[in-house]
Amino acid sequence: MLMFSDGKQKGSGVGLSDIADSIGRKVEEAGAAVSEAMFEPVIRLGVTGLSRSGKTVFITSLVANLLDRGRMPALAHGGEITAVFLQPQPDDTVPRFDYENHLAAMTGPAPHWPEGTRAISELRLSFRVQPRGMLGALRGPRTVHLDIVDYPGEWLLDLGLMEQSFAQWSEGALSRLAARPGGEAYLALLAQTDTAAKLDEVQASKLSAAFAAHLHQAREAGYSDCTPGRFLLPGEMEGSPALTFAPLPAGEAPRGSLAREFERRFEAYKAKVVKPFFRDHFARIDRQIVLADVLGAIHAGPAALEDLRRTMAQVLHAFRPGRAGWLSALLGGARVEKILFAATKADHLHHSQHARLTAITGALLREAKDRADFAGAETLALSIAALRTTTEESISKDGAALDAVRGRLLDGRSVALYPGDLPADPAQLLAPARKGAERWLEGDYAIMSFAPAPVALRPGEGPPHIRLDRAAEFLIGDKL
Repeated sequence: MLMFSDGKQKGSGVGLSDIADSIGRKVEEAGAAVSEAMFEPVIRLGVTGLSRSGKTVFITSLVANLLDRGRMPALAHGGEITAVFLQPQPDDTVPRFDYENHLAAMTGPAPHWPEGTRAISELRLSFRVQPRGMLGALRGPRTVHLDIVDYPGEWLLDLGLMEQSFAQWSEGALSRLAARPGGEAYLALLAQTDTAAKLDEVQASKLSAAFAAHLHQAREAGYSDCTPGRFLLPGEMEGSPALTFAPLPAGEAPRGSLAREFERRFEAYKAKVVKPFFRDHFARIDRQIVLADVLGAIHAGPAALEDLRRTMAQVLHAFRPGRAGWLSALLGGARVEKILFAATKADHLHHSQHARLTAITGALLREAKDRADFAGAETLALSIAALRTTTEESISKDGAALDAVRGRLLDGRSVALYPGDLPADPAQLLAPARKGAERWLEGDYAIMSFAPAPVALRPGEGPPHIRLDRAAEFLIGDKL
């Protein structure tokens, strides 16, 4: 790197009221689906990504650039967008995405990054679209709604727990602990614990806290697979029994023991936390973008990059990709039709390296992408920057010109950064990562934390970006 500075459990009985409520809910959902399909279509776009991948910035910039489309030339080739406006979201029980305050943070007089995603939120945009051609003139304009659903990627990873028993999850988690930050401290505490003894809530809390501390440290070190996700973002559930458990080795688990209680709490976590999220929110998504900080994983080293590859493959299991028939969709069996895998922070690289970042992202997500393609979903890999924070320039080193970027650091300094050349062949990174290499042999890939650049937005223009219009066209263009 070169840097230049300028100065509960379920009962066995089912009541008639439960049955009636379930039937009523199905009828409501079916009616809503018919209404949407015939009159005003609704696109439900899920936005997720792991910590620091830029979800909040992506949604804020996307909305701003859809409202003012001067920087979106690639969007909506099938019809003319005559108006876009924000509307009250349809779900009164989900918090509204705080678009206005996030935009003010990013583009105000003292621009700074907004607070990241910590819970589910939603926003609705409505489009007035005039179809082109003779038929379009006869039909007149139509309305299409876009519901953007923002949720932490850590919660998405929890969907994989639904297919695992406590023993299976524990085995996998324990196998990773020794090689990750904070893992040794948890294993040392576990070695002093008699898991077959009667449950001691104090000891249970100590184990849970130590495991949660390990997850936080692992995430900070660049690892992606850090489940259970609510251990990282507990919200109002912090300290609840459903979040007070930890992985244990296989062994005796008599009734009333810590091991038996941890197993019960693990199952409660799946039933009371994970399943409602899937049922109420995630299962209704039909378009999805997965944001990945590929550059950050490369910088963190081979182990972090391999962990990201495995995690993204696991994530796709939850998407149920493919195109559902109209009856399946009407009955609630809709599947994700399009998935965009986006490597964020492309503005940390000179444009001459963007194709390499996209190729690495495509190769990194090959297993996930192939599974989606086989199931009938349409997928795409892109390198993007939802908010461009840098400008490009050439710097000289030992008589050679290097393609660099310049930006403002969080401390206010303006610096030029040459992060090193990404390899043209993605295998140069993925192969050693799969083999368990401890470090890169060919180079050290650098990243920096740039702050948003001051920007004066002209009328009709949203914030500057890289390929946000291509991302939007892929995700929603066909519906417009």
